[in-house]
Amino acid sequence: MWLQRDVELRPRPRGFHLVTDEVLDAVPEIADVRAGLLHVFCRHTSAGLTLNENASPDVRHDLRTWFDASVPEQFAWTHTLEGDDDMPAHVKTSLVGPDLTIPVGDGRVRLGTWQGITLCEFRDRGGPRRLVLTLSGAEG
Repeated sequence: MWLQRDVELRPRPRGFHLVTDEVLDAVPEIADVRAGLLHVFCRHTSAGLTLNENASPDVRHDLRTWFDASVPEQFAWTHTLEGDDDMPAHVKTSLVGPDLTIPVGDGRVRLGTWQGITLCEFRDRGGPRRLVLTLSGAEG
């Protein structure tokens, strides 16, 4: 099976946001996959994706705090036409990356107990974010 689908996530403020349910709701065909992969790709250069803690909101808060302190807006950036938060957002996205590949087996994603798909929104007002989901695998 090969399946590809576009998903648009609603706008979110700067921060780290669990989107596991939104992603999985968009590909109910996972239930038919015996063994395969789900690739999740973010089509933006100022937002990224990571697998991380899905239970404690403190983790998402601490991630934002670390990223904002490590990649400051007040710096000698030359790409500044799109706002103070734009170039730092590009750097942060380069650090986390735009995509995830998640194993699928026995009709479900094979995430760890405390893992969730997290959208890393690095802009104050990034707008809706578009993802491309590609599911491949053996049915059964």
